[in-house]
Amino acid sequence: MNLFSLRRTPPSLDDLAVDTFRPSRSDNLSSEFLMPSVERPSQIFVRGQGSWLWDSDDRAYLDFSQGGGANSLGHSPSVLVNAISEQARSLINPGFGLHNRGMLSLAEQLCARTGSDQAYLLNSGSEACEAAIQLARKWGQRHRGGASRIIVATNGQRPGMTSTGDFHHVPFNDLMAMHAAVDARTVAIMLEPIQSEAGVIAATESYLKGVERLCRELGILLILDEVQTGIGRCGTLLAEESYGVRADIVVLGGGLGGGVPLAALLARGKACCLDIGDLAGTHHGNALMTVAGLVVLDSVQDQGFLDHVGQTGQHLREGLQRLSHRYGHGELRGQGLLWGLSLSDDSADAVVKSALYEGLLLDAPQPDCLRFTPALTVSKANIDEMLLRLARAFSRVRTAQLQCRKGIAV
Repeated sequence: MNLFSLRRTPPSLDDLAVDTFRPSRSDNLSSEFLMPSVERPSQIFVRGQGSWLWDSDDRAYLDFSQGGGANSLGHSPSVLVNAISEQARSLINPGFGLHNRGMLSLAEQLCARTGSDQAYLLNSGSEACEAAIQLARKWGQRHRGGASRIIVATNGQRPGMTSTGDFHHVPFNDLMAMHAAVDARTVAIMLEPIQSEAGVIAATESYLKGVERLCRELGILLILDEVQTGIGRCGTLLAEESYGVRADIVVLGGGLGGGVPLAALLARGKACCLDIGDLAGTHHGNALMTVAGLVVLDSVQDQGFLDHVGQTGQHLREGLQRLSHRYGHGELRGQGLLWGLSLSDDSADAVVKSALYEGLLLDAPQPDCLRFTPALTVSKANIDEMLLRLARAFSRVRTAQLQCRKGIAV
């Protein structure tokens, strides 16, 4: 007998991080007919309330992802459920070519509360970014000799697949590189105040103010992509407020609809140059989704709401800093209720899987970074519970790493 053939395959962190927990799949649903797009865990989620989700086996999970921050008020908040239900009984979508009350009211409220002059309502942040690019280039045709080049930051937002034309990438938080990149072909600079997908990398105040000053001096547009940072996520209605800057065009998405597909394009002053026929979409501004936006906007503007975001954000930051120190991890970045924690190695995926076993839902935008985007209504008690579950996940991964180094299969 060849004893070498009996050796077990060396263990990997992916195998060791999570026990063989699998739901019963009592509803007999399968993903085999679903086209692949992202890797999803095997659980099937059936209901949610606030910061909690339940799967088909009635196991509860504490959700600190909330659909990448889209569920700004948490899962199925009663104020949103009631508004959507009432609206659905009267009118859902009268058609893109007709006015409805929600469309007009939400556009007016967004402009009033953000100091904007015009708003256009769409279905997703990606769509809204596309529309911002289209708007800027139309402005360039009218006012900058046909200039169409847009400067964006490396590792920042990615213009959608339908975007055409000239994009130029420069390092983020490098004002000298930005100055060097602008030329006569440049129509706009488009940035995220915080690069969420890059690992929650925040612009410095001096950088963002310097970019704004550059745009004003050269007469080009400043576009802020606030899909991830807007609607209270950073402790102010828009992140631009916390930086003390003012963009010509602002893109909103994610949290504006509280979980339903809703986004907005905001324009100010000289940037208001779209004409009839420039933008269209079957569900743009439909009555059902806009009433959701009104509920979210009213909730965020309620007295004390943003104070709550600031207080719970501070509580979350302090707790994550303690855990980072205890387990030897790295920098904590972000503000409000948007945080990214750098890990000491590329174990973010293993931590996410271990956290799932512990009944905790997290995101890993980068191999060495965890992202935390809880509901803006999250309680300090839920944050404390999250920290306990995350500590257990860290411990499981550390144990698995030690076993891997020793070559122990478990």
